[in-house]
Amino acid sequence: MNVNNRPLIAHVSMFLACAFWGLMAPLGKDAMTNGLDGLSMVTLRVVGGAVLFWLTSLFIHREKVLLRDVWMFAGAAIFGLVFNQCCYTVGLSITSPVNASIVTTSMPIFAMLLAALILKEPITSKKVLGVMLGFSGALILILTSAAHGSDKVGNIRGDLLCLGAQFSFALYLSLFNKLIRCYNVFTINRWMFLWASIFVLPFTGAHTWNLISQAPPTKTWLEAGYVVFFGTYVSYILTMIGQKTLRPTVVSVYNYVQPLVAVTVSIFTGIGVLKWSQAVAVVLVFGGVALVTKSKSRRDMEKMEKQMVDSDSDSLARK
Repeated sequence: MNVNNRPLIAHVSMFLACAFWGLMAPLGKDAMTNGLDGLSMVTLRVVGGAVLFWLTSLFIHREKVLLRDVWMFAGAAIFGLVFNQCCYTVGLSITSPVNASIVTTSMPIFAMLLAALILKEPITSKKVLGVMLGFSGALILILTSAAHGSDKVGNIRGDLLCLGAQFSFALYLSLFNKLIRCYNVFTINRWMFLWASIFVLPFTGAHTWNLISQAPPTKTWLEAGYVVFFGTYVSYILTMIGQKTLRPTVVSVYNYVQPLVAVTVSIFTGIGVLKWSQAVAVVLVFGGVALVTKSKSRRDMEKMEKQMVDSDSDSLARK
């Protein structure tokens, strides 16, 4: 690959991944109102993801995984996939795709809070302001949903479940940060999706089979196939390509593509509507995430302190 083309390929990959995720909200919502439900969609997604990533592993170099890490992936799967996917997908099935997509952008805020508690990341005034803005936006969404109680405008239970999904994924990033840095994306997802399938199938397998046996419409199958293949498998691979070249702050900016795609498609297809209060919530959440992601991490601060010490040492040496 030409080195000069890498930034362009990375940007295109991140844009497509977030666009696929954005489109997943309205398509998944439509599938879950025409033959499937939240639990069956979760089952199809985790089992489908497991099959696709394990098939891919047959054609790429396999990393050696330590036995203790295999068991660690079980814990990672609980927070990164089982709780995350169950909360988000079931939440999406009862709230609007507009609200669900807006809520997904709040994940960096939860990640910052948990990183401060678990990884001892510094809390700056900019981060505090970002958290306040983000939660203000989330509160407006929840109050709007409580007032309307409609799956086109929003449902408070669905909104809270989608928020819980973001918290669960942020907890996964904080608790298993060292583990996910040791292996590539294919290895991580191969084991996590396998464990997620083992955890989910005993509870949802029979229910999912009953719905499938009722022969949902072809359109529903196509939408579910999109969620599994493009919204899960392809998007994870594209994200990996983008993250190898782009800085984390640049990657985080692409989070805004998801609600833009989801809101546009939802409104044009009539699956969802956008109220003025939701528009205000979008601005607040986006602003909060922007402040949080632009704030300096502990690593940045330690680097700056080291540079200052080195600079002072050089000055003293010259004297």
